[in-house]
Amino acid sequence: MIEQLPAIVLLLPLLAAPICSMIHNGDYAWYLAAASCWLAAAAAVGLMAQVWGGHTISYHMGGWPPPWGIELVIDELSALVVILVTVFAALVISALRESLRPKMRKHRHSLYYAAYLLCVASLIGITVTGDAFNVFVFLEISSLSTYALIARGRDRRALIASFRYLVMGTIGATFILISIGFMYMVTGTLNMADLAERLPALSDNRVVQASFAFFTVGVALKVAIFPLHLWLPNAYAYAPKATTAFLAATATKVSLYVLIRFLFDVYGLEFSFQQMRIDLLLIPLSIAGILIASLTAIFQTDAKKLLAWSSVGQLGYMVLGVALLNTAGLTAAIAHMFNHAMIKAGLFLALAAMIYRVSSSRLDDLAGIGRQMPLTMAAFTVLGLGLIGVPLTAGFVSKWYLISGALDKGWVPLAAMLIGSSLMALIYIGKIIDVAYFKPCKPEHAEVREISPTILIPCWVFALMSIYFGIDTRLTAGVAGRVAESLLGISS
Repeated sequence: MIEQLPAIVLLLPLLAAPICSMIHNGDYAWYLAAASCWLAAAAAVGLMAQVWGGHTISYHMGGWPPPWGIELVIDELSALVVILVTVFAALVISALRESLRPKMRKHRHSLYYAAYLLCVASLIGITVTGDAFNVFVFLEISSLSTYALIARGRDRRALIASFRYLVMGTIGATFILISIGFMYMVTGTLNMADLAERLPALSDNRVVQASFAFFTVGVALKVAIFPLHLWLPNAYAYAPKATTAFLAATATKVSLYVLIRFLFDVYGLEFSFQQMRIDLLLIPLSIAGILIASLTAIFQTDAKKLLAWSSVGQLGYMVLGVALLNTAGLTAAIAHMFNHAMIKAGLFLALAAMIYRVSSSRLDDLAGIGRQMPLTMAAFTVLGLGLIGVPLTAGFVSKWYLISGALDKGWVPLAAMLIGSSLMALIYIGKIIDVAYFKPCKPEHAEVREISPTILIPCWVFALMSIYFGIDTRLTAGVAGRVAESLLGISS
């Protein structure tokens, strides 16, 4: 059984999805979906235990060795991302059933859970596959299921947001497919390990350079790198409440994983950063994204849009860490990928609980909610402190490494900008806390009470995880540091 974990973690949600779609009882479908997510999470933890310390698992689907068969490859980086996807998906789906009840007819719940499981399975597939074409296939499955999940929002603007994401996502996927086609044309293989061996000798080939350009733009759209981020704020703002928690935690993070994997492993460090100088593009764009998105978040009057714009800025931190091209910066990018996913999932879930009670995400309508829902708002506050980067929270750890990476390069103004951007996060998170605790409650919300434990418990699990991983960094910064050294070719 242990040897089959790479296939099990992928097949559990993938096989459960069509079964869910055939179950007409929404409650039974939820039980199956939740069970498959939690079992996949347990399998992901088992995979991390096997690769801990720098080991790698190569699993041949159907017993066919690569390049003839499909290979699944799990190392510490991919195992960390699989844990991110499965554990956070399991926590969010635990809160989904009650969140969906007032927004969707019960007989449609099973179809919703099927789309959710398809998204989970495809994100896992992107992470563990060793085949470049399968990266595209799973990206498309995740995109199609995400469009469906966003379109289920109660607001009619969810359809527009989903369509805009569909257009942008299709352009990004087309660019990625063209890139993979170019790589296959010059190398004759789609196996990522074989590509990594053959591409360095073809670094002066114009087709390879065009492939790199198409890939960079395509994945930048998926990651929502500024200025290719315009699909993200509305997609997060108008998607069903708890769904946003899942998408914010996983979709862009897995795309960032793809960017890291291809830049460092497939195309290679020397080609990506010394010949093509991708860092000269990523650094200014990430800085612009951090500052502009954080400033935009400050002026939002809708809490969901505020957190959505915050996500654009936080993605800028991760891309900047990749572009710094030193151990501290890359450690920050990988650690923040996990930490931000955890924090933002909890924030959106806590906000979903508040919206569930007051039927609005406008800041004015959340006035006094901290006194009406003290436990939910307390969890939100703890997670907000993590997003700001307060010491003893997970957010502090990754931002500390990022500032260290800037200082290692001697870029003191950049380090100062990063500190200033954290103060901007203090302002926009402080706006929600101020309204919730220090503004009088609206008369129509005087009877609002605390949310049920099915939603409250996952909120607090995320909050406590933020504190725990701010103290014990072995799974985040520890793994990220070893992965960063490996990707940069530094022997430990």
